[in-house]
Amino acid sequence: MVADRRGRQFDPGSFWGRQTGPNPTDRAKLGSKRHLICDGRGVPLAVKLTGANRNDSQQALALVDAIPRLQGERGRPRHRPDCVLGDRGYDAESIRQGLRDRRINPFLAKRNTEHGSGLGRWRWVIERTFAWLNQFRRLRVRYEKRVDIHEAFLSLGCALICWRFLRANWMTG
Repeated sequence: MVADRRGRQFDPGSFWGRQTGPNPTDRAKLGSKRHLICDGRGVPLAVKLTGANRNDSQQALALVDAIPRLQGERGRPRHRPDCVLGDRGYDAESIRQGLRDRRINPFLAKRNTEHGSGLGRWRWVIERTFAWLNQFRRLRVRYEKRVDIHEAFLSLGCALICWRFLRANWMTG
């Protein structure tokens, strides 16, 4: 706690909340990072918000666990994917083992290897979903100081993407 000129107490690190951190690519300005997992067509399944200085690998298993149960045509509801694709940011043996423990095949690019792992032909799906989220002006730049409001807008953006996808599929068939 620090006292300002008028004697009020405030915490300088809490102005933007806990889900912010110094951005390593933008002169250490405070920022947020969205971690997203989606299906093969780009429909968001789970999203998490962390500080910009958090490593991607710290949220990988939490994202997989956050996937809601999906009711299929018959039988028990599915709550885990068959496989998970990830870039070099998710290359860690603990993530691979955690996915195997959940009976999920990990397809993660290896660090310190040549480019051209072949995952790029599927990686564009998640990049397109991030582009869909960035079409919402409130999500492109984080204006909200409170984390719960920004997470609400992020969830609303994901819901709108799902609704648009379902509406497009319903209209065509």
